[in-house]
Amino acid sequence: MAHPKSRISKQRKRKRRTHKKATIPAIAICSKTGESHLYHRAYWHEGDLYYKGKVLVEGYVDEE
Repeated sequence: MAHPKSRISKQRKRKRRTHKKATIPAIAICSKTGESHLYHRAYWHEGDLYYKGKVLVEGYVDEE
């Protein structure tokens, strides 16, 4: 197994990790409904499921 010759300090380790960041997801706004959603994702609006401005499922009601 690999074994480091000397211990890596906290500062050196954290300096290397500063470049690993989560990016903010891009938000799209539907031209038909005006609803904001993630790109390439279907979304619900007033009981209908939309994708690319088209209705996939109409009038779905979750009964729980």
